[in-house]
Amino acid sequence: MGFIVGIICALFLCESQSMGVHGGAPFEAEALPIESMFNLPAPTPTWPLASGGSFASGIIDLGGLQVSQISTFNKVWATHEGGPDNQGATVFEPTAIPEGFYMLGSYSQPNNKAQFGWVLVAKDVSSNTTNPTLKQPIDYTLVWNTESLNINEEGHAYVWLPTAPNGYKAVGHVVTTTPDKPSLDKIRCVREDLTDQSEQYSLIWSNNGFFIYDVRPSNRGTRAPGIRVGTFVAQTIETTSSLSIACLKNTNANKTSSMPNLQQIDAIMKVYSPFLFLHPDEEFYPSSVNWFFSNGALLYTKGQESKPVTIEPNGTNLPQGGENDGAYWIDLPTDGENKDRVSKGDLSSARSYVHVKPMFGSTFTDIAMWVFYPYNGPSRAKVKFIKTIKLGKIGEHVGDWEHVTLRVSNFNAQLWEVYFSQHNKGIWVEASQLEFQSGNKPVVYSSLHGHAAYPHAGLNLLGDDGNGIGIRDDTDNCGMVMDMGEFEVVSAEYLGSAVIEPAWLNYFMEWGPKFDFDELKNLEKILHGKLKRKFENILRGLPSEVLGEEGPTGPKCKNNWIGDEV
Repeated sequence: MGFIVGIICALFLCESQSMGVHGGAPFEAEALPIESMFNLPAPTPTWPLASGGSFASGIIDLGGLQVSQISTFNKVWATHEGGPDNQGATVFEPTAIPEGFYMLGSYSQPNNKAQFGWVLVAKDVSSNTTNPTLKQPIDYTLVWNTESLNINEEGHAYVWLPTAPNGYKAVGHVVTTTPDKPSLDKIRCVREDLTDQSEQYSLIWSNNGFFIYDVRPSNRGTRAPGIRVGTFVAQTIETTSSLSIACLKNTNANKTSSMPNLQQIDAIMKVYSPFLFLHPDEEFYPSSVNWFFSNGALLYTKGQESKPVTIEPNGTNLPQGGENDGAYWIDLPTDGENKDRVSKGDLSSARSYVHVKPMFGSTFTDIAMWVFYPYNGPSRAKVKFIKTIKLGKIGEHVGDWEHVTLRVSNFNAQLWEVYFSQHNKGIWVEASQLEFQSGNKPVVYSSLHGHAAYPHAGLNLLGDDGNGIGIRDDTDNCGMVMDMGEFEVVSAEYLGSAVIEPAWLNYFMEWGPKFDFDELKNLEKILHGKLKRKFENILRGLPSEVLGEEGPTGPKCKNNWIGDEV
């Protein structure tokens, strides 16, 4: 069955136990989350191996350079203030490095969450003795130190940037607790042709004009070769267009050999496929695309609006490819009773439509799981002390596509992150910050009527700037539940003809008609002056699909189809 019948009100256990440490005089400190190691709730299985493939084998060949992902660390230095939640940050070095592999840089993360991260280590397997893929640095530059700072820290930190030989680049830093330079054998620099441009990602920690950022490739997507190393960049300016460290690049002629095959995709889904919690007041449920078409969905052609065509169950009579020029659109059945029934969806037929794609130079697999709703319901708002304001038809539209994306390591098949799409944007959430059920299955909350995805239950305000004004995205764990493990792989381009894309996936026109309405006038009796103008600006800043003014396009038309998530 593609659903779980009944109302489920579950209490999720999200606890972390940790200890705090302070350099200098003994003191009683609150426990810090980072002092505990995050592990998935249940053991993972032995993953099926593929002939000729390296998925979940522990090592990936980038073209004369083998890399392995290390998640075991020794703590080098920590501070207990600043950073997220003012709990500080910690710097680690990888341990248990396989024989022949070398450290490329240190790892750091904020202290406000359990220890959960990785860095890559590398081994030269090329036959080039003149220009091997790895070389020692020729020196170090001291980027920053904490000697003059009066901060709560465990000893002093000295952050070093390796000086790479000509034709090589550093991809990480070394941190010491003494002013002595690290050994030149401590770390390796990477041959330039195996590196790519990197950029700042999330802020890890900052103090008095010094910043530590997580790093990722500047160019990301299914065809981009850049690879996250898991290291950080340390700098004395807040933003920069050119970082002092690079990321890696996959130059292997057979880049996708590290990607999962169909059997391995099935194994991943059995372990990590989410449960989608619908709001208890939800009226508009998901369905399968086949159910939607089989129950009277119609295809309209511009200029022939009086002659809609019934869509074949598998969508074979839909226009294929091209551009969304407004020439075609899909709508609900015209019969009033059937129209209402189809708009409500059919949870029993619902399934997730899976797009599997390489990310970060095929060192990770992104599994985008798309869910189709025949109808998106009306929006509601919260304005200051007015708890809920109904917005009439704002938000309503036919054909709602939503998705979540699982990001899985190709080194070990570990789930690292989940992306929650929220209208025209979304958020990545690390596995350590997720709720799980039935083992390692993440929980996803679908917002009332709008169907945006969130990692936790509660009220989310779109457009809120801290003043309590915005569009309500309410989520709850007491409604019906869709098992997203009922799935169909609809696209995996790297597998060639092994996956045949359904006809509806290559329909690039709109899945709903355009509406022309102005519900803002209905707010005039409630809102006045600056409050009214502020809320109108929030509404107008939302995409047309959210406002319901324009029918949405399908999954393959979204930027994330070949790019990274926004």
